[in-house]
Amino acid sequence: MHLAPNTPEIPVIDQAYSKLSNSITVEWVAVPGATSYLLTAQDGDSSIETIVINSPGTVTGLKAATLYKITIRSINSGGRSLPSPSKTAKTVLAAPVLSVSSPSYDSIVVSWGTVYMAAGFSVSIMRSDGLGSMMKENTTHTSLVFTSLDPGTLYTIKAHAWNVNGIPGDDFTYNQITSPRAPSDVQVAFDSGTLRATVSWIPTEGTLNYSVTACSEASKLNCSTSSTSCPLSSLQCGSEYSVYVVANNSAGSSKPTDAVSLKTVPCAPRSITIEEDNPGKLSVSWSNVDLGDYYVVFVKSDDGLEVHCNTSHTQCHFQSDCGFTYFISVFAYNKAGQSPLGDIFNYTTSPCCPSDFYPVFVSSDTVEIVWSPVRGAEMYETKAVDGVGVVLCHDTATICILSALQCNTQYNITVYSYSEIRGTNTSCVSKYVATAPCSPEIKNISQDDLSIIRVHWQANNDDAVYTVTARGEVGLWHCTSSGNSCSITGLPCGSVFSVSAVAITTAGQSLPSYSVPLETAPCCPNDLTVTQVMQSITNISWSVGAGARTYITILESPKGQAKCHTLQNHCLLGCITCGTNYTVSLKVITETGLASYCTYQGYSSSACCPSGVKLYRLGNNGIRIYWQASAGLISTDLYGSKGNFTCTPTSGLSYCDVTEIPCGDVYTVVVSPVPVKGSKLTFCPKKIYSVTCSGSSVGMGTRMLSVFHLQ
Repeated sequence: MHLAPNTPEIPVIDQAYSKLSNSITVEWVAVPGATSYLLTAQDGDSSIETIVINSPGTVTGLKAATLYKITIRSINSGGRSLPSPSKTAKTVLAAPVLSVSSPSYDSIVVSWGTVYMAAGFSVSIMRSDGLGSMMKENTTHTSLVFTSLDPGTLYTIKAHAWNVNGIPGDDFTYNQITSPRAPSDVQVAFDSGTLRATVSWIPTEGTLNYSVTACSEASKLNCSTSSTSCPLSSLQCGSEYSVYVVANNSAGSSKPTDAVSLKTVPCAPRSITIEEDNPGKLSVSWSNVDLGDYYVVFVKSDDGLEVHCNTSHTQCHFQSDCGFTYFISVFAYNKAGQSPLGDIFNYTTSPCCPSDFYPVFVSSDTVEIVWSPVRGAEMYETKAVDGVGVVLCHDTATICILSALQCNTQYNITVYSYSEIRGTNTSCVSKYVATAPCSPEIKNISQDDLSIIRVHWQANNDDAVYTVTARGEVGLWHCTSSGNSCSITGLPCGSVFSVSAVAITTAGQSLPSYSVPLETAPCCPNDLTVTQVMQSITNISWSVGAGARTYITILESPKGQAKCHTLQNHCLLGCITCGTNYTVSLKVITETGLASYCTYQGYSSSACCPSGVKLYRLGNNGIRIYWQASAGLISTDLYGSKGNFTCTPTSGLSYCDVTEIPCGDVYTVVVSPVPVKGSKLTFCPKKIYSVTCSGSSVGMGTRMLSVFHLQ
């Protein structure tokens, strides 16, 4: 049989007290058999219970400065005991809630609100690192100020309220750092190239970070850092900044340091103007800038050469060359350094003037000018002025052909260079160039002799020498004169020429004049032969005469004249008297009727042919040839099939004998005068005789067969 345990005994409270404003601690003597205890704190109608295992036990969750009735019960498995006799206990005062600040680097201000039932307050302060001594103040006020503290140092502050009985309440602990001292030895390093500055200082105790402020009239810049330097970027050129540093921690900020003045570099100069006052001189001017002590102007040409000018004024002068592009930048300087790069200006000077131009071709109406290219020229203008008119040409090439000019004229020629940026360089120097002379005009040509002509022209040029040329198939003939006529000698006969004239001066040669045709008299044939073909007919032949078209041949004697007009180079003349001396002449005529009269050695016609020729037998084998008396020597010839025979009579006789002639043959008998020179005459009459071998006389009863007259 199992018996239920008995309830435990009632415990007895030894004491009840409060050390914290929200709890009361109870002490009692342990009850045998009790496994736990129930503590009860009652305040009027409300109560708070808590179970604890043993003594002492604490009831929490109470109100500060409040009187509670405390009871306790023991507990085991059999149940709870009855409440113990009660005891009263009052909770201590609540801790004041502190509000702490450090208005300066050596003070801390502590304040709090009122505490229920508090009669006064105790506040203590000491360094949290334990160094130094603790300061403690009692007060009935709700604030205290602690001074003479170390800057930037962490302090621990404790405070509690006490009641009229002097019993302290809860403690309130607060850690507060003092404000930092202002940094010292502030330095500013300025970078002129980036418009940045680095501010540095000696660190101060207890600083969490630093704030740097730079103020100018136009702007304000800030930076924060936990180190001992801080960069300031985006500074403005030409500005003066006041720079100061503040140290910060959780308590607040130090006083600003004394301001340090920072002057930045001056701004790049503006309103830059570039002028070319005179060729070869550039003037650069600009407006003054704030904080600028002096200026440097850099001028760099496009061939890489750079010069500069250092001045405290706002203008610089430079030597310049034509046709260059100059890149110009202006910098301002002060102790901080060089201004930022401003606008880079480029200025192109006027193009150079072509100075080496010269004519490579000059004619009466055209001048061709060439020159070397010059720097900066994009185009050239060539102007020719003669005092009356102007001739222009424009081209990008270094050549100009001035046409439609006046001959024999002095022109003032200038070659100007042009660029789109600068326009025309009007300072270029001119040169005088004269055109070639005008073409002369041939007025007439007179013939002084068969081989000499005189050419007359109109002289219309200054200081000209004229050359006349006769041009033909057989060559060229010239004459020269500074007047208005000259003679050409040695012209060949029978030729056709084209005669022209040119004028020559130091400027050149004119175009040829219009050509004038010239025909010289035809040439007399070199060879002329007179051949008597019949007693009254003569054949005259000759070599061709240059230029001849027709010929008139004339044989003339006191007895009369024989003439023929022919296109050929030979002619038969009749009615010639034998034994007569003739003069021989030949008139050679061109197609245009120009004639040459040619005379030759006289001609004598042959003696007359003998007449009355008869043959007589002389013995058995001989014959006698008889004729009527005739002047001069006579030649007798017999021609037969059996042989030819010749006999010459004795001077003064009119017969001639041939012996030992074969008979029985037919003979042709020719009796003719013997010419002084040349071959025998063949035109005298021929008689044919038959010489038989019978006893009959020669010719007796013999019939003459025939007689031929040969032309």
